[in-house]
Amino acid sequence: MYIVQIASECAPVIKAGGLGDVVFGLSRELQVRGHAVEIILPKYDCMRYDHIWGLHEAYRDLEVPWFNGAIRCDVYCGWVHGLLCFFIEPRSSDNFFNRGCYYGCLDEHMRFAFFSKAALEFMLKTNKRPDVIHCHDWQTGLVPVMLYEIYQYHGMANQRVCYTIHNFKHQGIAGANVLHATGLNNEAYYYDESRLLDNNDKTAINFMKGGIVYSNFVNTVSPHHAWEARFSEIGCGLQPTLEIHQNKFGGVLNGIDYNVWNPEVDSYIPHPYGADNLKGKMLNKKALRERLWLGNSDKPIICYIGRLDDQKGVHLVHHAIYYALGKKAQFVLLGSATEPGINSWFRHEKDHLNDNPDVHIELGFNEELSHLIYAGADMIVVPSNYEPCGLTQMIGLKYGTVPIVRGVGGLVNTVFDRDYDADKKAKERNGYVFYQTDNQAIESALDRAISLWYRHPKDFRQLIDQGMECDYSWNNPGGQYVGIYDYIRHK
Repeated sequence: MYIVQIASECAPVIKAGGLGDVVFGLSRELQVRGHAVEIILPKYDCMRYDHIWGLHEAYRDLEVPWFNGAIRCDVYCGWVHGLLCFFIEPRSSDNFFNRGCYYGCLDEHMRFAFFSKAALEFMLKTNKRPDVIHCHDWQTGLVPVMLYEIYQYHGMANQRVCYTIHNFKHQGIAGANVLHATGLNNEAYYYDESRLLDNNDKTAINFMKGGIVYSNFVNTVSPHHAWEARFSEIGCGLQPTLEIHQNKFGGVLNGIDYNVWNPEVDSYIPHPYGADNLKGKMLNKKALRERLWLGNSDKPIICYIGRLDDQKGVHLVHHAIYYALGKKAQFVLLGSATEPGINSWFRHEKDHLNDNPDVHIELGFNEELSHLIYAGADMIVVPSNYEPCGLTQMIGLKYGTVPIVRGVGGLVNTVFDRDYDADKKAKERNGYVFYQTDNQAIESALDRAISLWYRHPKDFRQLIDQGMECDYSWNNPGGQYVGIYDYIRHK
């Protein structure tokens, strides 16, 4: 098959979160399976150009219709770790992608409406006719809308669209100016509950809703999160739309790239290791303590790696630090806060605990250090309020770092409680799960994990082994996506 991915991110050249990892990992898996894959991205001024090989101009003066005129674009081509990527650069005073950032601009809806239009125009003008166009999140929600309403009448009638929603929280809410800019024009037609009209704001259109309505198949990034989106507030107002289109909606669990996240080949850690020999993990634990100036004592290390914000259950992260210390464990935190108040809170905790040899708080993000923490820690906490898929728990399992997670989203599909998961055989269980959002819930899970580490080290080692045996590579989801592509091609 010939597949074109259209997205606002692709790691490692453009990465703000898990979306970039998914676009890269899935694309590479599809390519390994023998499919032709191309990726269309914005050409941001701040992206990692050092990860692009052979960047060159592929198409000059691409005219993209916009309002009553057109914006000329140049399209560049290059290889990102073996994947063929096209980067769209508008020549416009709007400077859509020359902002020194990927997201966070006041005209976000216009930036990505233009990108979606330009991606389609590029495919049209260069005679690219993929079997499947795979779009991601609200930023590309208008691609299937414009494909069906405009471009199918200009030679693109046979293209099918798979639309993946990574986060329902951000949906792309905009006004009628987007319709006029993109050539969709007919307000009365699109301001309709069956098309783009936002379910809550009757003065606005909703990019993500458009993606759901017009795509041939829609999925989110884990089976349990698909259920949550339909039947709980996690759907953020799109539950009625998902109900209408339930026959083309499902969940496909993300994978992780074991070429990057694998302690046997990880170049960021000083001592490679595998499930058959955990001596290297103990040496990495020693190296982690030396790097972070932690006390060298016979205690478990518990870690947290990720954003510090409400989605990630930041109040439980904070409580876990002090509870772990009270239970004779060490704690390492690596994370960046998304709000000034949260940053100040954890900055205060960092200063307060600075002289404690059993804790280290690192505010910000450091890719190299994250690998060492995964390799050196004994347990990782993931107490998210909601988590569409989650990658940290899957990485933790691969590195023999036992996950302690809240039972939401993809965490439910990947972590199975050692003591209480009746649906899994004992040898299939790999961590600890709690379900409530109060302190007592995470305390119970932490207490069970720490107690097992101290009192039954052989059983804890067995739990590590069972986690490391789990396969959360892109192999299984890659096969599921190929199945979806085949389904919508022949539907």
